[in-house]
Amino acid sequence: MTILRYIFVALEVVLLFNLLIGVHELGHFLAAKWRGLKVDRFAIWFGKPIWKKKIGGVEYALGWIPAGGYVALPQMATMEAIEGKGEHGDEPLPNVSPLNKIIVAFAGPLFSFGLAIVFAVVVWGVGKPSNEADNTTMVGWVAPKDVNGNPGPAWSAGLRPGDTILEVDGHAVHHFAPTSSDSVTWRIVTSTGTNIPIKYLRDGKENTIYANLFHRETKWYERKALRQILISPAGKATIYEVATNSPAALAGLTTGDEVVALNGEKIYNSDAVDYAQKEMSNSVVKPLLLTIRRGNEQFDKTLLAVKPLQPTNVMALLGIMSWLADTNTTLVHPSPLKQIKESAGQIASTFGALFAHKGEIGVQQLGGAVMIIRVYSNLFESEDGWRRVLWFSVILNVNLALLNLLPLPVLDGGHITLSLIEAIRRRPVSVRLLNTIQSGFAALLICFMVYIAFFDTGDWLRSAHADRVQPVIFAPAK
Repeated sequence: MTILRYIFVALEVVLLFNLLIGVHELGHFLAAKWRGLKVDRFAIWFGKPIWKKKIGGVEYALGWIPAGGYVALPQMATMEAIEGKGEHGDEPLPNVSPLNKIIVAFAGPLFSFGLAIVFAVVVWGVGKPSNEADNTTMVGWVAPKDVNGNPGPAWSAGLRPGDTILEVDGHAVHHFAPTSSDSVTWRIVTSTGTNIPIKYLRDGKENTIYANLFHRETKWYERKALRQILISPAGKATIYEVATNSPAALAGLTTGDEVVALNGEKIYNSDAVDYAQKEMSNSVVKPLLLTIRRGNEQFDKTLLAVKPLQPTNVMALLGIMSWLADTNTTLVHPSPLKQIKESAGQIASTFGALFAHKGEIGVQQLGGAVMIIRVYSNLFESEDGWRRVLWFSVILNVNLALLNLLPLPVLDGGHITLSLIEAIRRRPVSVRLLNTIQSGFAALLICFMVYIAFFDTGDWLRSAHADRVQPVIFAPAK
């Protein structure tokens, strides 16, 4: 059944991805037909076709590189490096006015934007899942140490669990997750100073700390890690899975129990329990007092971690194997205008960070087709996944529309720019020069897509390997 589910999810992802590309290219196709342009090919994805069929003088094709699509229009600036040579032969084709070229080029982004509005209207109606991290800037966990054993940057600066962050690097923040430009994580990642000023609220009083930065070490084949201060958002520490015969199981803990305090101190994130357990790996194992909330009941349980029988190379464990995520998920119904505005704001913030002076975000941090497929597959497998897919499709279509309007050769914005130059000069740009420019940038685009796909694929494979958890087996109680 699991294999069938994976196949089903893969089919859903492919169909949805093709829908997004197909609608964009359909805009070009219909506009070209409307304005009387010659259409050689309508292709989804690039590379040598794995399927093609000629209908009404137009070749419809599916390429083998899942990274976009195109409509081959020989009367506009050609991209033979990607599209291949057309089949119109040596027969001269009539010239096309700059206005018609602009209409055809602009139609693709327009259709993508229209599809984004359609998705946004649907999201407005069915709702978008929103969890605690989306709606709070309260700190749930501050790491006392980094992976190298050095003091954690936020901890050293004085930030503690339960603090509510108001500003990061001079910018007001209203969320924790990195899906918006006013989130804590985004402002940390895009900060440019050597220390990050963070204004926070504790016990009704505002304070400001200056946190140093932490960069995770990366190999040459990994994306360069971005700056962190090692904090996590507040969220309920709700138990999801308890190992059989483990200390947690013998204490009667079960799925749905919430840990509200550790050794008498309130906790704001499950990381507090995991850290306390990990800290005993190189020292004497001590009992941990967990305060548990189960429904309307609250009680204490003392647990002593023990080493499991398997695997043999792990530390002493309590037996709480995983925690329940998104415990306070609710449905919100943002208006289509708000969704479009937020989506456009995200790409504007990304480009602002990309070209920021002394910024650390570079093209290596951008994602391509592999990343998009990975996100879609993860969303489909999550609870309320179809709603999350609809919401992500709004963001993706707005990004697709705006990115294609950049005035670069091979993009729709490049076609528009060339058409404007032609209108000003009152004569077309040299065909040889156009072919050289378009083919050169097409080759660069292919290299860029391969470059990004290398990191996207590596991230996906490493994540899949890290998610593989060996079964933990404890000895039966005597």
